[in-house]
Amino acid sequence: MSDEIDPEIAALIGGGVEEYSMKPAAHKPAADGPSFEALFGGMSVSGELEAKGEFEVDLAKKAYEPVARFESDPPNTFFDDPQYYQKALAGEGEGSLRFHELLKKYLQATDPKDRGMYRQQVITAYWNMVSHMIPRVVANNPVIPKQLMVRFGLALPTMIGPEQRSLFSRIIHQKTSAEPVYYLDEWLRHVAMGQINPSSTDEVSQARGDERARFNTLLQKAMGKRDTAEAFLKAKAEERKTLEGMIRDRVDIVCEHGGMPGFYQVPAPYNDGQKKTITELGEILRRLLAADKELVSSAEAFEEATKDVQTVKDKVGSLGEDTKANLQALSQEFDTARQMLKMCSGRQGNHFPLVTKEYFHLNLREIGTRENVLDALAWLESIDTQAYCRPYKSALNRIEPYIILLPSYGDTGVCWEPFDRYNRHTSRARIAVPMYPKNLRIAIAIAVADMRWQAAKEKASYYWMEEGITGQYYQWFVKQKLKGDVKEFFIQDYIIWLTKESDGIQKLDKEVRGIFWRLIPFSQPIKDKLRDRSFVYQELYQRDVNKSLSDGY
Repeated sequence: MSDEIDPEIAALIGGGVEEYSMKPAAHKPAADGPSFEALFGGMSVSGELEAKGEFEVDLAKKAYEPVARFESDPPNTFFDDPQYYQKALAGEGEGSLRFHELLKKYLQATDPKDRGMYRQQVITAYWNMVSHMIPRVVANNPVIPKQLMVRFGLALPTMIGPEQRSLFSRIIHQKTSAEPVYYLDEWLRHVAMGQINPSSTDEVSQARGDERARFNTLLQKAMGKRDTAEAFLKAKAEERKTLEGMIRDRVDIVCEHGGMPGFYQVPAPYNDGQKKTITELGEILRRLLAADKELVSSAEAFEEATKDVQTVKDKVGSLGEDTKANLQALSQEFDTARQMLKMCSGRQGNHFPLVTKEYFHLNLREIGTRENVLDALAWLESIDTQAYCRPYKSALNRIEPYIILLPSYGDTGVCWEPFDRYNRHTSRARIAVPMYPKNLRIAIAIAVADMRWQAAKEKASYYWMEEGITGQYYQWFVKQKLKGDVKEFFIQDYIIWLTKESDGIQKLDKEVRGIFWRLIPFSQPIKDKLRDRSFVYQELYQRDVNKSLSDGY
């Protein structure tokens, strides 16, 4: 990990790179370095300096919080308002009038050709209207019907039956957890407020005058360096703790003596095993001193990186509210969300943006609500324990992705980007999930497989066909002489891995099963269960045991 401060951040602070660069640790005695106790307030090595904010990555977090409740009690009464439709369209000018007229023609049409024509026109008119409505939807105290129309695609409550309206009224309206799962209106609001950077696009970068966007980019870089330093610090503290435990164990072995034969109360000399242990102690002590030295320097790096983050945050705060920049980011993110919606539905999918009884046939637990999605994410992680992990140096950082819930009938989740381009190590991926798929867990599994593939491909760069999961799978793909998109084959095999192979149902090619067993490992309870199911899994399990005994793969 480089100890040099980013030149842009140094310029922002108001000094040269040299002035704010890390001083060599060799000039400072180890005893003078900041102690782990001082940095972390007496908490354990795995503890946190302070509670992370909603938009910061918590590398110490090990799992999603269990969902306490899946529905609102009592139900919301939003859809009982007889003026709901009028309030949703009020103040939107000609766009709302055109949408209203086309929707009326669509609902009244009896000829299939006319209905198909009006359906397509309703789609265009709806998105034109919503694009002008969005600034009011993400403002403080939005009109609830406008907000719900963007969130769920519910423009006219009578387009669904009483039971379906009752179902939507039981969806929890307010966000009560800090988990990074957002409905579309919430996501757009956070982007507009500068709390989340706009999603990356292929378009020309923002204008030079957009100071907020520039500082947010600097903040991402600074936070990435801080989070990396924090993870490295904890890894070194844990390494030292492990080495200390090894020393204690070996000292106990060395100090254990039987009696010397033929002598009364005289301990026996060291045996061959103890002599070997004494030799090992010298090597472990050398590693212990090296780990302690790295702990001191990494603690200094963490302190320095934390100061950089606070400096950039202060600069961002001093900008105040830049309405023009916010609206520009909002408009760009709305267009990006439209692209996500199209990808979730696919070319041949249902792109109708409104909830109607003609297309909507789900119960409450099948809808992509925040609570159901969190439950599905936890289910997936219980099988694929490294689903949300990203390797950095010798550690795996668990980084929960941003989840954007889109009002779509699509069946496919999409990974828009596997990480922020300015912070590849600790930034979140961005995943779009359709709210009305046939199978929510499968839609999420597709998105996670997409994320895994993209992240591995970006990490391997030019060597993606040779290294890592992408390389091994691609080489198998070529040997099988398969045709088509290799990523799509990988996604389908990943779904089989989660839904079939985890239950001992052998559906994958033997070589693919071996690749997944090594690089997309099941949780230990599942491995233990599969070991007794068949010789195929028993053989893979035994390879794990053998490789762990020989110190790794």
